[in-house]
Amino acid sequence: MSMKEDNFADWYLDIVEKAGLSDKRYPIKGMNVWTPYGWKIMRQIDTYIREEFDATEHDEVCFPLMIPEDQFAKEKDHIKGFDEEVYWVTHAGLNELDVRLVVRPTSETAMYPMFSLWIRSHQDLPLKTYQIVNTFRYETKQTRPFIRVREIHFFESHTCHVSEEDAQDQIEEDIQILERIAKKICLPYTLLIRTEWDKFPGAHYTVGIDTSMPNGRTLQMGSIHHYRTNFSIPYEITYEDENGEHKHVHQTTFGMSERLVGALIGVHGDDQGLVMPPGIAPFQVVIIPILSKKNTEQVAEAAKSLARILADAGIRVKLDDRDARPGSKYYDWEIKGVPLRLEIGARDMENGVVAFARRDNGEKGSISAEDVVPGVRMILDDISESMLARAQEVQRSRIQDIDSLEDIPQDKILRFGWCGCPECGHKFEDTYDFKILGTPYHPEKFEGKCIICGKPVDKPAYAAHTM
Repeated sequence: MSMKEDNFADWYLDIVEKAGLSDKRYPIKGMNVWTPYGWKIMRQIDTYIREEFDATEHDEVCFPLMIPEDQFAKEKDHIKGFDEEVYWVTHAGLNELDVRLVVRPTSETAMYPMFSLWIRSHQDLPLKTYQIVNTFRYETKQTRPFIRVREIHFFESHTCHVSEEDAQDQIEEDIQILERIAKKICLPYTLLIRTEWDKFPGAHYTVGIDTSMPNGRTLQMGSIHHYRTNFSIPYEITYEDENGEHKHVHQTTFGMSERLVGALIGVHGDDQGLVMPPGIAPFQVVIIPILSKKNTEQVAEAAKSLARILADAGIRVKLDDRDARPGSKYYDWEIKGVPLRLEIGARDMENGVVAFARRDNGEKGSISAEDVVPGVRMILDDISESMLARAQEVQRSRIQDIDSLEDIPQDKILRFGWCGCPECGHKFEDTYDFKILGTPYHPEKFEGKCIICGKPVDKPAYAAHTM
């Protein structure tokens, strides 16, 4: 058994450190430093997010970090959900503030007072905004880079609509956007409507976006929320319709965080290090010249030329011309998970080829030097497709149907019948120490009985141990 499967927690921390993704030595627990390689990965993900939301006519905004307590307290269910997690600012210099300030845990209560000023007429709708910012939550559990931190790199979209139906259409668009982003970063996921007791504070319903980790636990990477008018009423976000009647807007949000990086590490990494999907790899290709005393200059120049050709074609490439042995370079770039390694030496030049090695499956071969750009692109595309297909198959294999409460597997995602009654749900969670993740957003065929009370049910529920 690999270290990843045998001791995921230690393996994960070891990979984060060796790959140089984050530095946890900053003197505030859970507020880690993004080091250059990790930040390159996060920025690439942010680039995809911006591209998708810009293309769907969302406007990027940037709201202040701090929220006045009186605004934060307007939505009682919301503030109750964050009672134990918020940071408070109580002084400005030596002066005690008249109104305490919340350091943003999420942005509903910061944005919605402004939305009430921006929206006047039905012609102002839909209002579709997003921002990529840091949020702060006092995480009391054991912290872990990217997965459980106190300062969170966070994406959030916030939209306002004339009706519940239009807001639901926005949820559908969000799910399509998620599908495209997840394909680029090769992450499998499930969409599950959270239980009433686990939905986002103030939401009408919440859709959780979950992936599975090698230790059998699930990781929530993000969520999508339909609010109806639960926020627009307390924040007085109204519009005048075509008949001159004032109505409250219906709202949605969609959020994902740096947990996407943690998911990438856990889903794709192996005992040699990271395995980066080409779509988000800081370097999609690393070139290693194989030098000898007789042809050092010729090979070095050929390697530089190859790097220029690939870079000009829009491929993110790194030429490793350090004064070090090839084996040492292989080791370094395997840890960082670069998808494709190219090697060029005297014999390769004579044969008109470039040697390659894939990080995802170890396959080796050669590409014609004349066709190196289409050849590299073809391999990178195949790596992406193979990584996503493999990850999806692994996630499917971790789901197990159960119809009784005897010998429940502890390392699986459970699929079973549940009547939806909170009493049965709480009994299941409290007795078996599994969290009910919810019911499928997209209906699944199912016939069975509630695993607790025995009532007939026609849709399944999912449960798992969570990160």
